[in-house]
Amino acid sequence: MKRFTGILLIGISAASFGTLAIFGRFAYADGMDTFTVLFLRFGLSAAFMTILLILRKEPYPRGRILAQLVGMGAIGYVGQSFLYMTAIKYASAGLVALLLYLYPFFVAALSVIFLHEKLTRTKIIALVLALVGAALTVGPVSGQFIGAAMAIVAALIYSIYIIVGTNVMKHVSAVQSTAVIFASAGAVYGILTFVNGAHFPTGNSGWLAVLGIIFISTIIPVTTFLIGLERVGPTNAAMLSTIEPIVTVFLATWLFGDQLLPIVLVGGGLILTAVVLLTRSELRTKEI
Repeated sequence: MKRFTGILLIGISAASFGTLAIFGRFAYADGMDTFTVLFLRFGLSAAFMTILLILRKEPYPRGRILAQLVGMGAIGYVGQSFLYMTAIKYASAGLVALLLYLYPFFVAALSVIFLHEKLTRTKIIALVLALVGAALTVGPVSGQFIGAAMAIVAALIYSIYIIVGTNVMKHVSAVQSTAVIFASAGAVYGILTFVNGAHFPTGNSGWLAVLGIIFISTIIPVTTFLIGLERVGPTNAAMLSTIEPIVTVFLATWLFGDQLLPIVLVGGGLILTAVVLLTRSELRTKEI
């Protein structure tokens, strides 16, 4: 029962994360800009995570670990989230979501190059699948090239964020790290919003989209992921999280009429297959 609950929670988390690009499109349609959207997202989510930290009676990180977490949030998360949320202005939400899932490919490749991890046969197959999938996905979307390029760079930044953060995360809990990272990102976007001028929603639909981003796309998925992670483990959680781009593609098609060419869907399928292979390979490595 514990494992089933964990699978259900990770599924809810992935599906909820998959709504981010959708709510973002609605927010932009109501006059918001990227800085304001992300300031509200991370600022209010950080407040929630801090309250959760207090309720769990966990101390706020200090010293070198705090400084590293601040850097991860202020640089890594800010860069990744800005590119992702800007990309959906130039490309379909489904395409952007699929390309973001190249990040496990980048993590594997960078780990081999810089961390000298062993390049197994499974990893080689997965990397080839990811490359072919990316080529098929990006190839036919010349009109959305800027958005596609931003999504790929967002995936690269996120992979560096994961690699850099691997050692840091050993010293803090997921709640501690998330609270600091969200607060740091929120602070940066707060400054950018002040300098650029705030662009708040002009109607009720925009505010509903903001609430959706904060609660459905951030607080709910983060909370359910953390609880589910304790029940199923990181590798299984990573595989289950591949639901996320599928949800985004479905919602974008249903709500906005976005149409992805069959070859793009094939490419996206190859990318997600590569993710599953990489995570299964990681699981076998840990078992050995």
